[in-house]
Amino acid sequence: MATLLYRLGRGALRRRRLVVALWLVVLVVAGLAAATLRGPTASNFTMPGTESQRALDLLADQFPAASGATGTIALKAPADGQLATPDGQAVVQELVQEASTLPGVVGAVNPFQVGAVSPNGRYALVQVQFATGGDEVTDEQRTAYEEVGAAVEAKGWQVAPGGEVLGGEPEIGSTEALGVLVAAIVLIITFGSLVAAGMTMLNALIGVGVGMAGLFALSGVIELTSTAPILALMLGLAVGIDYSLFITSRHRQNLLEGLSPEEAVGRAVGTAGSAVVFAGATVVIALAGLAVVNIPFLTVMGLAAAGTVTIAVLVAITLQPALLGFAGNRVLPRRLRSTVDSAAPGEPVGEETLPVEDRSGFGFRWARFVTRFRVPVILVALLGLGLLALPTPDMRLALPDASTATEGSPARVASDLTTEGFGPGFTGRLAVVVAGDDAQATAAAVPQVTAMIQRTENVLAVAPPQLSPDGRTALLGVVPKTGPTDEATETLVHDVRDAVGGVQGAEVLLTGATAIGIDVSEKLSDALPIYLLLVVGLSVLLLMLVFRSLLVPLKAALGFLLTVAATFGITVAIFQQGHLADLVGLDTPAPLVSFLPILLIGILFGLAMDYEVFLVSRMREDFVHGDTAREATISGMGHGARVVTAAALIMMSVFGGFVFLEDPIIKSMGFALAIGVAIDAFVVRMTIVPAVMSLLGDRAWWLPRWLNRALPNVDIEGEGLREHLEDRTPTRV
Repeated sequence: MATLLYRLGRGALRRRRLVVALWLVVLVVAGLAAATLRGPTASNFTMPGTESQRALDLLADQFPAASGATGTIALKAPADGQLATPDGQAVVQELVQEASTLPGVVGAVNPFQVGAVSPNGRYALVQVQFATGGDEVTDEQRTAYEEVGAAVEAKGWQVAPGGEVLGGEPEIGSTEALGVLVAAIVLIITFGSLVAAGMTMLNALIGVGVGMAGLFALSGVIELTSTAPILALMLGLAVGIDYSLFITSRHRQNLLEGLSPEEAVGRAVGTAGSAVVFAGATVVIALAGLAVVNIPFLTVMGLAAAGTVTIAVLVAITLQPALLGFAGNRVLPRRLRSTVDSAAPGEPVGEETLPVEDRSGFGFRWARFVTRFRVPVILVALLGLGLLALPTPDMRLALPDASTATEGSPARVASDLTTEGFGPGFTGRLAVVVAGDDAQATAAAVPQVTAMIQRTENVLAVAPPQLSPDGRTALLGVVPKTGPTDEATETLVHDVRDAVGGVQGAEVLLTGATAIGIDVSEKLSDALPIYLLLVVGLSVLLLMLVFRSLLVPLKAALGFLLTVAATFGITVAIFQQGHLADLVGLDTPAPLVSFLPILLIGILFGLAMDYEVFLVSRMREDFVHGDTAREATISGMGHGARVVTAAALIMMSVFGGFVFLEDPIIKSMGFALAIGVAIDAFVVRMTIVPAVMSLLGDRAWWLPRWLNRALPNVDIEGEGLREHLEDRTPTRV
C-alpha cells in the first residue's frame, strides 16, 4: 500500500493543476446537487419493531386523524379562578378558535371539554392536532403555531405553544467557528508557517464542503435525522485537519532531509499517508458498524459521518500533495527556507533544525521521564482514570424532551408552564391505542383497559377515549405523575404494558413520545455491550495486522476501554448529575441522549487507533532497525509527540466548538468527543502506552510464527517502500 500511495502522491504533485481543478469541479457539482436535491431532516427517532412504533403505524392506518403531530398550548390567566369566569371562558374559546384555523391544523380541543384545567382555575391546556407528522409540518405552519395567541397575550394572559410539533433542526451558528479558529492557531504554532497552516486548513475545508454537500444532496432520497449532518460536520472537519497535518508534517521533514519537493511528497504520502488511510479506515469501519445494531436512524448517522471521513482521507492523499506542490519550500518556517535552498542536492539540512527531531524537546524529555518511572506513572494514570470513571455505572439514557431544552426557548417555556400548573407528568403523556376487530370489540375493551391503567401505580389520570370514525380504534391519553425522563415513568410504561397484555378481543399498544424515547433507549442500551465487543475485537485484529504483535493490540484495546470509561464518567457527572454544568452552559441536567454512548465508542475507537498508529509505528520501525525496546519507545514518542499533540488539540478545538451550541444533544456530543480525545491522546497514548511499552521490552513485539505467516502484510510503516527506494538517490529540482 505504501508504494502505491508513494506513486499517487508524486503523480498528484506533477499534475497538481488537474487535481485541484477536479476537486473544485466536484465541490461545485456537489454544491449544486445539494441546493437542488436537498430534502428535509427528521427530528423524530423511530424504532421499527418496538411496540410504540407499531402503535403509530396502526394509528396511521386505522385512525389517520390522530396519527399526526400534536401541539399543546399552555395558557395562564392573570389570577387564580379567572378561567371559571365568563370573561375567562371567552378568552379560552377565542384561543381555541384561532388555533383550530391555523394552517395544517385539523382541530383544537377546548380544555373545559376534557378537563384540562388546573384545580386553581388559572392554567389550561389546549390540545392541537396537526394533519401531518412532525417532520412534515412546514416552517410556515410551525411559525404560525408559535405566534398563536398574540391577541390573548395583549389582554395580560400568558400563552406558550409547545408539544412535539416544535421539534426542529438544530442550527449551526458562529460559535463553532471558535473551534476552527483555535485549530488554525494550533497549526500556525506547529508549523511556524502561515502557508503550511492555511493550506492544511483549506484542504480540510474543501473536503468537508464536498462531504456535507454530498450528504445534503442525498437527503432527498434518504431520511436524515437532524443531528446526522452535525455529527458529519464535526467529525469530517476534525479528521480532515488532522490527516492533512500528518502528511504535511512528514513532507516538511523530508524537505529538511534534502529531498526534492516531488520526492518529499511521494514519501510523505507513502508513509504518513498509509497511516492516514489506515486510521480513516478504522473510523469508517467503526461508524459503518453501527448498522449491526439494526437501528435505522443510528445507521444513517453512522454512514453519514463515515462518508465525510472517507472524503477527508481521499482529499488528504490527493489534493494535499497537489497543494504542497504549489507551496514548494514555503511550507517551511522562513528561517529554514534559505537553508534548504542553499543545501546541496540530497544534503540534509540537519536534524537539529527540525523541531520534531529535536532530541532535547518536550516529547523526548517526557518519554524519558515516563520510561524511567514507568510503574508509578502507570499506577497514577490508572488511579486517575478510575476516579473519573466512577459515575459511569449511574449513567441513564433517554431521548431529550422539552424540559431539558434551552431556558427561554418556546418548547422550554411551554414545558415549564405546564409543569407549574399541572405537574411534570403532563409534559410526557402516554397514549394507549385499543384496536378491535370491530366497533363492538373495541367498545368492550376500552372500559377494561381504562380500569387496568387507573389501578397502575404512578398514573395520575386517564383521559376519555377518542374513537376513529368506524369505531374500531380508540386512543386513550394517560398522564403519569412523573416527568418523561424520570425512572418512575420508565417503570410505569412497563407496568401498563404488563397490565393490559391480557385484554381479550382487542390489541392494546402503548405509544407516545415518552414511550418511544424509552423504547429507543432500552434497545440502544441492549446493543451497547455487543457493539463495544465488536469494536474491541476489531481493534485487536487491525493492530495485530499492523504491528505483528499480540501484546501491543491488547494493550491498545485496554487503553481504549479506559478512555471510554473515563469519558462516560465525566460526561455523566456534568450532563446528568449537574456537577460543573455552568461551565458548559447547561441549563438543566438530564439523562444522556440515548445514542451518545454508542456513537462515542465508534468515533473514539477510530481516533484512538489513529494516535496509536502514529506513535507506535515509529517505535516498531526503530526497534526493527536495531534500537533497544526502551530506545525505540523514546524515539517513537519524541518524534510523534509534537504532531499528535497538535492533532489532539485540533480535534478538541473543533469538537469543543460545538459545546457552545444551545441544543443539549449537540452540546453533549461535542463535549464528550473533546474530553475523550484529550484523555486518549494525553493520558492513554502519550503516558500509559510508552510506560507499558517500556515495561514489556522486547516481549511487546512477539508474535507466534504460525500467526505471522497467516496474517497479511499491510506495510503500514512503509518497509516495502524503503526497499523500493533504497537504491535510488534523490535529486533536487
